[in-house]
Amino acid sequence: MIASLTRCLIVGIIMMASAAAAAEEPDRSPPIKVMSFNIRYGAAKDGDNHWDNRKNFVAETIQVFDPDLLGLQECLDFQGEFLQEQLHGYTFHGVGRQDGSKSGEYVPVMFKTSRFELLNSGHYWLSETPEVPGSKSWDSSLPRMVSWVRLQDKYDPDSEPFVFANAHFDHKGREARHQSAKLMWRRHIRSKPEEAVILAGDFNSGEDSDPYNALVRGEGQRTEGDSPILDTYRVVHPERSEKEATFTKWIGNREGLRIDWILHSKSFTTLNASINYTNDNGRHPSDHYPIEAILRRRH
Repeated sequence: MIASLTRCLIVGIIMMASAAAAAEEPDRSPPIKVMSFNIRYGAAKDGDNHWDNRKNFVAETIQVFDPDLLGLQECLDFQGEFLQEQLHGYTFHGVGRQDGSKSGEYVPVMFKTSRFELLNSGHYWLSETPEVPGSKSWDSSLPRMVSWVRLQDKYDPDSEPFVFANAHFDHKGREARHQSAKLMWRRHIRSKPEEAVILAGDFNSGEDSDPYNALVRGEGQRTEGDSPILDTYRVVHPERSEKEATFTKWIGNREGLRIDWILHSKSFTTLNASINYTNDNGRHPSDHYPIEAILRRRH
């Protein structure tokens, strides 16, 4: 009887110790490297900053960070083809905003084929008729859209699938930007609150804007701490600075609005986030700085 009780006590102690060790064990989910990069549309008459003079620099900038997930903005068809040739091992998902085929700028998603299994994907337009290619609404100056993928992480097979969505909001229409953010909120957050999501893009909006409030604070009904969506850069850099601009103006400008964001649901933890100031003796790969984040899946 005593021996039996002793064995039970020992087993209980071992189980408690194992549970405590498991609780203290850090989450070993592999990090996910995310980049968002407005590469400046290649047909622009930018003189020395023309696409042909900087396309290799764009590719090299991406290769150095080596993202698992990449969202591009202002990507024309020939730019996408070039980057697919240079960036090996990625699946490319994108269409032109004018016709849902090859006309106009893409907001393509690229992901590492070896790491992620594509479950499904899609596109929608930031308008009152989001399923209509080329549609625009409100005060938008141009058709704007979102491309998204739902992925399963092969390196973390016990995790649930997640969505990676990439956007480019209008540069002129203030109401269009606000409504676009609300549409993204409805599509990716309100309608599927339990789904893990990463949102990236050029939102043409600062941190005090209606679009930011709509996405990060849920139309201002929550504080940032209560929101289901987190801003990776602000998590890592909680103190705001006047030098956080992500639009370079080609001259290395750092003063102004941080209009490019990587956001995520609380299914992820932000390990790091930064604005990439890469330049070659003052020459920049684009008129936007690429932004980067390293995330880890919560379990």
